[in-house]
Amino acid sequence: MNYLIKPPRFLFFTGKGGVGKTSIACATAIHLAETGQRVLLVSTDPASNVGQVFGIHIGNQITAIPSIPLLAALEIDPQAAAQVYRNRIVDPVRGVLPDAVVKSIEEQLSGACTTEIAAFDEFTALLIDSALTDAYDHIIFDTAPTGHTIRLLSLPTAWSGFLEAGKGDASCLGPLAGLEKQRSQYKAAVDALANPERTRLILVARAQQATLREVARTHEELAAIGLSQQYLVINGILPSIEADHDALAAAIFQREQTALNTIPAPLKALPCDFVMLKAFNLVGLDALRHLLIESPPHIQVAIDAPIELNAPNLSELVNGIAADGHGLVMLMGKGGVGKTTLAAAIAVELAHRGLPVHLTTSDPAAHLTETLNGVLNNLTVSRIDPQVETERYRQHVLDTKGAKLDEQGRALLEEDLRSPCTEEIAVFQAFSRIIREAGKKFVVMDTAPTGHTLLLLDATGAYHREVSRQMSDSSVHYLTPMMQLQDEKQTKVLLVTLAETTPVLEAANLQADLQRAGIEPWAWIINNSLAATVTHSALLHQRAMNELREINAVATQHAKRYAIVPLLKEEPIGVTRLLELTGALATKNGNF
Repeated sequence: MNYLIKPPRFLFFTGKGGVGKTSIACATAIHLAETGQRVLLVSTDPASNVGQVFGIHIGNQITAIPSIPLLAALEIDPQAAAQVYRNRIVDPVRGVLPDAVVKSIEEQLSGACTTEIAAFDEFTALLIDSALTDAYDHIIFDTAPTGHTIRLLSLPTAWSGFLEAGKGDASCLGPLAGLEKQRSQYKAAVDALANPERTRLILVARAQQATLREVARTHEELAAIGLSQQYLVINGILPSIEADHDALAAAIFQREQTALNTIPAPLKALPCDFVMLKAFNLVGLDALRHLLIESPPHIQVAIDAPIELNAPNLSELVNGIAADGHGLVMLMGKGGVGKTTLAAAIAVELAHRGLPVHLTTSDPAAHLTETLNGVLNNLTVSRIDPQVETERYRQHVLDTKGAKLDEQGRALLEEDLRSPCTEEIAVFQAFSRIIREAGKKFVVMDTAPTGHTLLLLDATGAYHREVSRQMSDSSVHYLTPMMQLQDEKQTKVLLVTLAETTPVLEAANLQADLQRAGIEPWAWIINNSLAATVTHSALLHQRAMNELREINAVATQHAKRYAIVPLLKEEPIGVTRLLELTGALATKNGNF
């Protein structure tokens, strides 16, 4: 592997959700540890599943990995980090300041902005020389999906610049109170990230044209903020031998080879490694040890008969959605499970039935227009662009609040609005505006990967609590976005997953998080299922057999209702293929 030649101390694995970042990061950590290096594996993903991959609980503390003496792991838990951060600021003033003042500080520290700052604070602590990291030769970062990671890696510069300029009367005064003491830590983090002798970035992708285009954009964006030492790993490539006698395998192989032959120009100069698709689930030490083997033996599996299932397809779920005539439909789940495609398919099907639909996304890395590749009556498409929404919010505040200020006050306000926390407020407001449309039409929302979505919902919950507090003594009727999300008559949450161990576990964890917030998922969708197809490829058939346990778990343990969408020969891009996807025969008569 090229990226393992003379590796520097810091290795970052990033890329679109679902491409295998966690598996490759874990396999790399095992490899380095078993060659005598002391390794710390760190997850910065708010929806981390490193512990699930190793089959142990890790959490927000450095934990030794059994059977690998030189390997330890840490999952940065944003909520736990936020609580530690809050305590660090609030505890010294308890009993010193009036209770009302302490309560006000706690309220300022209750939002998603504090959560992000706290996780970022822990992240930068790992990039500096300290007692915390001195024991390790390598620190490997398994990062969140692309959009979240670009924000994380740009935050040291953003916060350093904001603090250097002075924060004025920042609305994020509470969260920022703990940042002043960290200036030197953030500068050291910026220096470490920009030093190619200390930091290497590994872009993980699949052999898919859309994924490779996104990786090319990521490459350029990260290079622009100083991360120049980049490598490319293309994961999960189907071996050519599997395509010899199977139509589905041949279609997948051809699709992958076309993507590799037309790789975007910015990526051609990067050192590149290829990881072949494996027949086994990437959970447990033995599986991870075999992941980076370049030429695994060809799998031999007897295929006695096609796998038969008996489960609803996507069209049946759409029937239930359409019956209400309007409402919010939110697709949530782990990155890479196909939320964008399924959101587009559901929106296209509803519009095709003559219903007005607004299709939107809160995912910084989503590309709805590429998936639709066309127009349709009754369908409008939009994207919550954080940069656009932040600029719109800043301008609105300057035009309203700023119009009443003198020159000095306006200058302070402009400084306040340069805080990275401003983005949180702006994105939440855009989210709220779109939710309100669902009273008259269908709004289908493709959300960001799990962790990023939970932060947005955290902001929604904070707003709801504040409105409820202010209205507690009033008889005026009010409706917050959170109340709408909690009402199944107005909002249907669809959890999207794959029939694999880690995606199903993550979807189940997301469902538990939503339920704690009073949001009950309406249905699950198992996407890209091999078990719902007919294949004569031994490798694909084995992977299909592996799916049955997870499909059964969804059907019997997790979901009130569910649907299975098969893996298709042709990528579902364009209105026609999306319509075929909603009506595709996803199952055949049979048992689990």
